[in-house]
Amino acid sequence: MNFMTDDFLLKTETAKLLYHKYAENMPIVDYHCHINPQEIYEDRKFENITQVWLGGDHYKWRLIRSNGVNEDEITGNADAQVKFRHFAEMLPKAIGNPMYHWTHLELKKYFDYNGVLNAKTADEVFALCNEKLQKDDMTVRSLIKKSNVSMIGTTDDPIDSLEWHKKLLEDKSFDVTVAPSYRPDKAVNIEKAGFVEYIGKLSAASGIEIKTVDDVKAALSNRLDFFCEVGCRATDHGLDYVVYSPASETEVENIFQTVMNGGTVSQEDADKYKTAIMLHLGKEYAKHGIVMQLHYGAQRNTNGKMFDRLGPDTGFDCISTKSCGEAITGFLNALASENALPKTILYSLNPQDNEMLGTILGCFQGTETQGKIQHGSAWWFNDTKSGMEAQLKSLANLSLLGNFVGMLTDSRSFLSYTRHEYFRRILCNLIGEWVENGEYPFDEEQLGQLVQDICFNNAKRYFDL
Repeated sequence: MNFMTDDFLLKTETAKLLYHKYAENMPIVDYHCHINPQEIYEDRKFENITQVWLGGDHYKWRLIRSNGVNEDEITGNADAQVKFRHFAEMLPKAIGNPMYHWTHLELKKYFDYNGVLNAKTADEVFALCNEKLQKDDMTVRSLIKKSNVSMIGTTDDPIDSLEWHKKLLEDKSFDVTVAPSYRPDKAVNIEKAGFVEYIGKLSAASGIEIKTVDDVKAALSNRLDFFCEVGCRATDHGLDYVVYSPASETEVENIFQTVMNGGTVSQEDADKYKTAIMLHLGKEYAKHGIVMQLHYGAQRNTNGKMFDRLGPDTGFDCISTKSCGEAITGFLNALASENALPKTILYSLNPQDNEMLGTILGCFQGTETQGKIQHGSAWWFNDTKSGMEAQLKSLANLSLLGNFVGMLTDSRSFLSYTRHEYFRRILCNLIGEWVENGEYPFDEEQLGQLVQDICFNNAKRYFDL
């Protein structure tokens, strides 16, 4: 049987050498994810595989829905084994989907299961995984350590108390860095429901009475200072699209006051407010020396009926085709002109933006660090085999692949670290192909260093670990 052997995805001898000798055992810097720091501190033990696999994974939910399963048996209160069976029944149809590979990599790594998950094996695998999950070496902290993770960057709102991050900092029994990442979307999205209520919460968290735009900026700076005290290395913005619509302070203030007084504003005016806040935040990030991550290009909550039922981040988002090139360069240029451009990672959900982002990088690099401006790893709908290859090739074509900070999980699951293995195999296979095609010399020392830098060293340096 040739299914997902030790040399899975490694087509050449050079690829096999690079992966097994240089990439396979490198530590992981998971600098962007959505896991719960409380579960890390409390060292949660999961009751069953459905909890850890299907509890919050909209990747899996989308595929099960595509197989015609009732929502109650996906995200509802149905029995855990019923939900798992639906996943197993769907999986054989997912040929060519990274979910098929991720699933079996996780089963092999964490549960020592080398078979194939399908309808016939569902109950066997369910029982095996549940038995394993009750062991002391399958708690959250054990899974993290078993995965050789050195740093985790969670995603946190400015009003968060960071209670669990502070407790983890004080806990000397756990040596993995768990850093909060600053996610101020709710203070930026002035046109969205709940903005006024959120500003009240931001005021309470910061201790600053917010009456003006300057007060919003002061409150966000106050909370960023606090985040950095607790070890923040990066920020993250989930933008529908990148904005750059500069306006006078008076105009921005009028827009803010309109919304705070119960009115509504046009998208054009909302973008002017967003631009003012984003420019302020970019300068603050540069001052603190932390990384600004801009994720954009999603159409969110497209199914209104299901949004009303389940809320956001439940699998009803898709790729947007809105062009953002001019806004990105305008925004970066405005910061650079004031010597206030932070280390920045740009991610587009639309793979058609790969080349555009690759060319933007070279316009704004700096001497603060190698690869100051990064084209982020293939994200969300793009973290497929072909999507990762496309991002890597585009980055190599247009910039310096050797300075890339590598993969992240962007996941809510503690079993998702095999995505780094998947990425590393794809990376080594691509480099191996170039070498054996005569496009790059076989210099083992140079190649090994290149691979280890992309897998770990560059991220360690970039995020000041």
